[in-house]
Amino acid sequence: MELNQDVVADVRKRLRRAQGQVGGLIQMMDDGRDCREVITQLAAVSRALDRAGFRLIASGLEQCLADDSVQGAADREELEKLFMTLA
Repeated sequence: MELNQDVVADVRKRLRRAQGQVGGLIQMMDDGRDCREVITQLAAVSRALDRAGFRLIASGLEQCLADDSVQGAADREELEKLFMTLA
């Protein structure tokens, strides 16, 4: 299944933002910042990664629903498994 390039660009942007957040988290830990602040930022990174994954899967589901072929059914099963790994 080929993903829409707009979706790929959006997910790449989200992942780059999360990459920056992870760098910030490492710096926070190196600086000895309060654990509450670190955990709050860690939760934000986790949500950002989840959103990127869900965006990819939502796009894949959309494409699979438009495809009535047998391959589409197999793709839906695979996407369901992928979705459950994020849930």
